[in-house]
Amino acid sequence: MQKCNLAVDIGASSGRIIAGYLQHNKLVLDEIHRFENEMEEKNGHLCWDIDGLFQEIKTGLKKSVEQHYQPLTIGIDTWAVDFVLLDQDKNRITDAVAYRDHRTDGVMEEVFQLIDQKDIYHETGIQFQPFNTIYQLFALQKEKPDILAKAQYFLMIPDYLHYLLTGKITNEYTNATTTQLLKATNQTWHQDFLRKLNIPAHIFSEPSHPIQSIGSLTKDVQEEIGFNLEVVLPGTHDTASAVMAVPAQDTIYISSGTWSLMGVEHHEPISTSQAFDYNFTNEGGVHKNIRFLKNIMGLWMIQEVKREWNDQYSFAEFVELAYQASSFTSKVDVNDQRFLSPASMKQAIQHYCQETNQQVPKTAGEFAKCIYDSLVESYHHTAKEIEALTGKTYDSIHIIGGGSKNHYMNEKLAAVSKKTIYTGPGEATAIGNLLAQMMATGQIDSVEQSKRLINQSFAIKKF
Repeated sequence: MQKCNLAVDIGASSGRIIAGYLQHNKLVLDEIHRFENEMEEKNGHLCWDIDGLFQEIKTGLKKSVEQHYQPLTIGIDTWAVDFVLLDQDKNRITDAVAYRDHRTDGVMEEVFQLIDQKDIYHETGIQFQPFNTIYQLFALQKEKPDILAKAQYFLMIPDYLHYLLTGKITNEYTNATTTQLLKATNQTWHQDFLRKLNIPAHIFSEPSHPIQSIGSLTKDVQEEIGFNLEVVLPGTHDTASAVMAVPAQDTIYISSGTWSLMGVEHHEPISTSQAFDYNFTNEGGVHKNIRFLKNIMGLWMIQEVKREWNDQYSFAEFVELAYQASSFTSKVDVNDQRFLSPASMKQAIQHYCQETNQQVPKTAGEFAKCIYDSLVESYHHTAKEIEALTGKTYDSIHIIGGGSKNHYMNEKLAAVSKKTIYTGPGEATAIGNLLAQMMATGQIDSVEQSKRLINQSFAIKKF
């Protein structure tokens, strides 16, 4: 039996459970289990099937033993901002409503009537997105105040999944920062904001930092899967875990997937008026540092176009089709809210091009090139903003995650930005999750060692 650590990495379209172990000074990865994760209509809202996700985690645990592994620890990371509430008996009393649900439409502006927008930014350092947890909670308070009155515990998605494994309540720090309710300076819940929004403060636990065990499995889970192991907090926000896997320090990074998260690691929050104007965020890092970054729409747009083409083309084929559509030059603002959750992504892109008097895409290649060129333009612009806000010039950009395999965008960004582009590793989030577990169990003893390990273990390409 090969001893290993297990990373559960769940994104907005799929999840996977990956075994990781050290062998000959390299980190070896093995995918144990992969599963779908889709939003579904439930009680009038778009929701995640959170109980289904927990079943998939237990399936993956059973499969790991069938595949001759002996898991020592497990840690879960997911997307940010979404949550559930539990009552005094620790029973779930809300659905896991998804951030793309329309319940927060117009809510951000209502909150600004109660708390000044600049105060929110100055105090939390978090970028304004209409789906941030603060607006979701306020929407829930308006729609179902009785539910919020009954609530005793607030748990973000990975916190809840960790709770189902261990019976322990935690609010992990990296994900808690994304709520826009945590003070950037001292990492405590903002009592004044909660009071003004009529959100009960007692439902929040003191944030727990990553790289620590929160306990072993409950007796029920042990009986079901047939063994026990430790549950270790990684950066439960997937971007926090992904940034752990950037192969170098002192570089701009892009964690490229459904979203593109572009930024730098910083020792303190930057919540100046210029950072406010540029809509940058100061999210918590695994090592109690700050991930100073911007949330850019990302490959969600091509995922939706692919879906609307009935999955006729693979992502690799869309890249080839973009090369072939070389004469097509139309671009869109990828951060325009119309692209967040449109009924048809293709129509949303076409309407934008019509409104801005540009050629309207018709073929799959034209759509792909339009999306990729638009993303590259956004990356280039954001790199300039990062340098202006940090007062520092960076000569490289590291692209990690699934989107790092897109040669078209990598080449284009190198040409446009005049910076060296490094790409890989592709499985960055799972790697960062595993590194946190290995640090907690003493297999890795420093950030420097983790960076060396990444470079020794995975192919890093240079453009």
